[in-house]
Amino acid sequence: MCGIAATIALPPAARVNGSSKALNGHANGTNGTNGTNGNYKESIAKQLQAAVDLINHRGPDESGVWVSDDGSVGLGHCRLSINDLSPSGSQPLHSDDEQIHAIVNGEIYDYDRLREICATEHGYTFGGHSDSELVLALYKIYGAPAMFEHLRGEFAFVLYDSREGSKRVIACRDRFGIKPLVWTITGNRLLLGAEAKSFLGMGWQPEWDVNAIADSGWMMDERTLFRGVKKVLPGHWLELTERGLETHRYWDAEYPDKKQIEPRSIDEMVTGVRERLVEAVRLRLRADVPVGIYLSGGIDSSAVAGIVTELARKEHVKIGNKQATRVACFSVQFPEESGYNEADIADRTAKWLGVETIKKDVTEETLARDFADAAFHCEHHHFDLNSVAKFTLSELPRENGVKVVLTGEGSDEHFAGYPYFPCEFLREPDLSRPDEPLAKDNEKRDAMQKAASAEMNAIWRAIGAETYAGSGDNSILAEVNNNTMVNNLLAWHPTIGLFAPWVRECYGGKLDCRETVIASYPADVREKMRDQWHPLHTAEYIWNKSQLANILLSCLGDRTEMAHSVEARTPFLDHHLAEYVNGLPPSVKLAFVPPEEEGSATSGDPAHKNPLWQDAGSALRSLNAKWILREAARPYITDELYRRKKHPFLAPTRWPHGGALHRMFTELLTRERVENLGFVDVDVVENALASAFGENADTKAFRTLCYVGAWVTLADRLGVKPAKL
Repeated sequence: MCGIAATIALPPAARVNGSSKALNGHANGTNGTNGTNGNYKESIAKQLQAAVDLINHRGPDESGVWVSDDGSVGLGHCRLSINDLSPSGSQPLHSDDEQIHAIVNGEIYDYDRLREICATEHGYTFGGHSDSELVLALYKIYGAPAMFEHLRGEFAFVLYDSREGSKRVIACRDRFGIKPLVWTITGNRLLLGAEAKSFLGMGWQPEWDVNAIADSGWMMDERTLFRGVKKVLPGHWLELTERGLETHRYWDAEYPDKKQIEPRSIDEMVTGVRERLVEAVRLRLRADVPVGIYLSGGIDSSAVAGIVTELARKEHVKIGNKQATRVACFSVQFPEESGYNEADIADRTAKWLGVETIKKDVTEETLARDFADAAFHCEHHHFDLNSVAKFTLSELPRENGVKVVLTGEGSDEHFAGYPYFPCEFLREPDLSRPDEPLAKDNEKRDAMQKAASAEMNAIWRAIGAETYAGSGDNSILAEVNNNTMVNNLLAWHPTIGLFAPWVRECYGGKLDCRETVIASYPADVREKMRDQWHPLHTAEYIWNKSQLANILLSCLGDRTEMAHSVEARTPFLDHHLAEYVNGLPPSVKLAFVPPEEEGSATSGDPAHKNPLWQDAGSALRSLNAKWILREAARPYITDELYRRKKHPFLAPTRWPHGGALHRMFTELLTRERVENLGFVDVDVVENALASAFGENADTKAFRTLCYVGAWVTLADRLGVKPAKL
């Protein structure tokens, strides 16, 4: 786990066909590296060191840079020591023949087995015991893209092959986007980094990408908030050769044909999930430092904690570098009156497991204190303060000497845990299991689908959002078989009314962000959405390519964790487990609970106390989300959790007038600062400040302040130029 930065001279073909084409003719600043070859190399090294210093929070243990003799390639790295704490684990890394060079961020699992194969079957000589060195070995043995199928874990890396006849640079990101990797072009050089702020050390001059902000592209496709800065998409890799700069896809989610009959028994599928989940957890306990768990009041992190506890006690598996039977668990605690506090149930789970719980109180004062720092580290806006709470929580592990934590991210995305999924589950029968009650009764299913849609709209309104309507022309959804998950994604997106008049005029009042969402999917995927996949699986794909990759794994994942030098590992995003779950029938993820059984299925679950569930009716309540996960995790969780509804990790949105948050936003969002953004209507922000707090607080107005507060923070700290027409 670390921070990485790279600078690569563009070959002539890339300067003509790559940079201008990829960035619409826009280059960000100047690299300032003119001079003799010796001075040139020294200048590159200084820029790289400045870049990694800017992201030192990702790797405070040590740093290093390497520059090729001709200065054409430079690699920089700052290290968070997790595996192989010796100097042999330092980066940049070099192959056994000194011709391939790499910087690696993240973790490669199952590396003992892979290392043995590389050494004994292929004769590769390792220089140390770091899992990162596998990237070099696998590339030398298999090349790209063949090497990617052997990589299991969360990772982003840049690799330079200097061998004659195969000279190239590749940059790769893991399948789900757990680890970040962004790139831009400055002058005649390609820059890559774990965070955009690293580019400041290499001559980048940031500007807003107003189109990407307004049309939601930063959350849906390869764009970011900054003009000319792009993400390497999950499951993709860049290749820079004399031909130019190319992007390739090496992995994507796949789902079965919705008409294909499921041959497996329920017991077989439950066992299949359980075995793969236990294996995913086991692999992620390997570390040369202590390992803890982020424990909430939900089934996902609790299942992970239960599995870790059993592995330690019954199989004597080490928890990181410790032979222990108790794992440290870290939890967040909101004010009880907010309705969002899950600390009590986390405590009961910890007591049942016999593990230690360390809690962090998140108050209005801590949210106000940490808002700007969280926005700076995340490098994008967010609709909720849950990202700030996650930032605050991530102080705890480091304060207690823990560098690695296991988390529950990725479970809801694959097991259909969110309340946004039932509407699409009910849209069509699950023909893979034709004997299921809702597959045999289309009239009941259709009625439930309409009711679930209305109930979800009520939930949106209750928590300060609206189902996105766009231009009102729903024919645009035909490309995704009328799947309304596209609308749900945009419920949190700022409306066009927030933007300055010149931005609104550019779109002629006809901006429909759903076009951005749908255009982000490859043609072959859209064809499967239309004709092959069940609507639930289409909804999962849509969610995972946007909210999961660009929100949950960013401001609720890597960015807020690594701000405090904490590595998070996500067992539910093990691709072996995810691929198995993707192949399961929709009706084992969302199970229909007949009314006569509903009481027993949800007894003891105070879901009605959670703001999200107050407006849920019988349609949503009669579907048991993540049913097969509940069965698979049953031996590791309490009866209370087994029966509990999903409670998304959200922060309270109603705060007092004159309180810490009101004061913070008032001081942050001055008229001058908002006007300096260049693309926001300052009157809308001032109206939001007047209505977002107090007894009659407008929740939508509060979310507006969250958006604009993040933009102002980034403008101040990164020196982003005001946007212009």
